[in-house]
Parts: sequence; C-alpha cells; structure tokens
Amino acid sequence: MLLGADGELRQTIFGEMSALAASTGAINLGQGFPDEEGPIEVLDAARQAIRDGANQYPPALGMPVLREAIAAHQQRFYGLRVDPDSQVLVTAGATEALAATILALTEEGDEVLTLEPFYDAYGAMIAFGKATHVTVPLRAPHFLPDHEDLRAAVTDRTRLILINSPHNPTGSVLPRETLELIIELAYDHDAIIVTDEVYEHLTFEVEHTPISSLPGGFDRTVTISSGGKTFSTTGWKIGWIIAPQPILQAILAVKQYLTYVNGAPFQPAIAVGLGLPDEFFSGVASTLQHKCEILSAGLTSAGFTVSTPQAGYFVIADAAALGVTDAAEFCRSLPSLAGVAAVPVSAFVHPDRRGGFETLLRFAFCKKIDVLERAAAQLAELRLN
Repeated sequence: MLLGADGELRQTIFGEMSALAASTGAINLGQGFPDEEGPIEVLDAARQAIRDGANQYPPALGMPVLREAIAAHQQRFYGLRVDPDSQVLVTAGATEALAATILALTEEGDEVLTLEPFYDAYGAMIAFGKATHVTVPLRAPHFLPDHEDLRAAVTDRTRLILINSPHNPTGSVLPRETLELIIELAYDHDAIIVTDEVYEHLTFEVEHTPISSLPGGFDRTVTISSGGKTFSTTGWKIGWIIAPQPILQAILAVKQYLTYVNGAPFQPAIAVGLGLPDEFFSGVASTLQHKCEILSAGLTSAGFTVSTPQAGYFVIADAAALGVTDAAEFCRSLPSLAGVAAVPVSAFVHPDRRGGFETLLRFAFCKKIDVLERAAAQLAELRLN
C-alpha cells in the first residue's frame, strides 16, 4: 500500500495489474521492467565486485568509482563539468533520490509543480512531505505543456518545479524552449528545478537536452537519473543525484535516514556501464524504437489510437474507438479478454483531473520481440470480438 496521487493510502496500480497478470497468465505490459539481461560487461563487473569483497557499506556519497563515472558521463554526453566529490550522491534508485529531494527541500505549505500525467510516486512523496501538489496538464497527441499554463502555475509559493523528460508515462521530450522557460520561471520565483532523467538514453530520433546544461540551469537544478533503465538492471536500484554542493548536502542529510547506503557491488558495475562505447547507447535506443513500432502497429490493428512516443519504455493508446469509457475498468478485464495487462493513464493523474485521460492506457514495450508480437496478436482479437 502507498499514498496515491491524491495522498490517499492504497495499493499501487502496478502492484494490482502485475498481480492480475500473474494470476491470469497474461503478458504483463503494465509494469516497466525489461525481460532481457543487460550488457555482459556490466553483469560481469557486479560478479567481480562481489568476489573482490564489495559487500559492506559503501561511502555515504557512494563509491568514488561510480561518482567519477557519473561526472565523466555528464562531461562526455552533455559537456557538463561536475565535481564527483561534492556534487554527486548515489541513491537507492531514482525513486529514493526523488523522495530525499522532496523531503529535504520542501516544508508544509510549499508548492511542488509537476506535469500531469506524472509518475505516481511523485504525488505520494509530495503528500508525505505535506507540500501542495500543483500540476500542468499534458494533452494528447504530443503531451507537451502549454507555456501559458506553466507561467500561470509557477508562483512565489512554488518551491520545486519537478519535471520528467523523457516523460513517463507519455514518452514526450521537452523541447529547449520549454526548458528555457522553466529556468526563467525558477529564477523569477526563487524555485528549485528537479529533473527526473532516467530515460535520458532511450530517445527516438530526438535529442535529450538536460536542463542543467542550459544557461543558468545548473545552479538551480537537482538532476536525478539511474542505471536501471539504460542497462536493464532495474532490480539493482542504483540511482544518483547531481546538484550544487549546498543543495546536495541538504538532500544527503535526509537520504542518510532513508536507506543510508545501498548496492555496494552494483555501484562499480554501473560505473562500467556508463563508460561503454557510444554504440551501446545508440543501440539500446534503436532496439527500443523497433519494439515500440511492433507494439504500436499491433495496437493500431486492434483498434486503439496510438500516440507515438519520442522516448522511454511506454506507448499511450486510446481505447475510445473500442467503446471504452473507463480505462481502469478495461485494464482489469483486459487480461481475461486478450491475455495482456496494461495500466490506465488515469493512475498517473489526480482523481479530480481525469478529464481527457479516462480512455487512455499505457503499454510497456521493453520486452522481447516475440513477447510483443504475441501480445499484438492477442490484442487484435479485441477487434474481432
């Protein structure tokens, strides 16, 4: 059980749909975890680290080898100079990084702005911190925020502007002009930007631009990412925070009372992954795009209206043409109807703001090709029935 988007205690939709998939034998396209192993170099590095004795508490900031690899990664891909000793903190995945950041930087009554739909943990964490959750809607088919909506939503009460690009669940990527506006608003209203970039290497024919790489961005930005999505090691829970030292120290003061430290043998392994050649990163994105095309074609054939993502693990499909009016109820029956599990996009929005999202479903395509082809064939039966 967890606080939902509205701050109420409930089981997460991912737990509910995964349990339903398991009980019915359905193909689980609801939860975003790969069913293929990550690069052998990364896996071997973890095995070697265990053999070498990296099995006790690592340093509070994280192992130097990983912090140095993170700094080198930021320089290599984005031209950012990051001090691994004072501006990098290793966390138990991106979710802990987000929790520690929100708890450290907000007080009761502060406002935290997110885009909506949003990763469901955002709402729960904001509620845990007793802050007020303000959202800006993203609408199909492109799922990008209106600039006037952003201007209206950011006020002097806004403490954090929490963005997620590439975005979960929609797969949209914020353009440079939107990022520049967010920086402007943060300075105008003395807010801090928090950017969740766990899908940074999984973009399709569009470049990911870190907001911290733009003029004025770094000094007001907490950048959060992880190795799980890029290296297909979601179970390792190795994430990180990059931020100016004073902000990082404030976050560390909270993080030390959450998990303290984590994943000692996995930290040097992710460091190896971050140093893999460019061909690895482009190959991961290319493979995912191909998988997206397979599932999208199957969904279209089944009668869904598909919004093509620019990045990530997921595709949004509108079931209205199939006569669906409530995607949540449809998701509960989909394993029996088609042997496939998905999650409703309404799980990523506040209950009182679901207008326009009621018929949308999120499907994960980070699966083996034969699994996606089988799912597509089974979904096609919906139209026949």
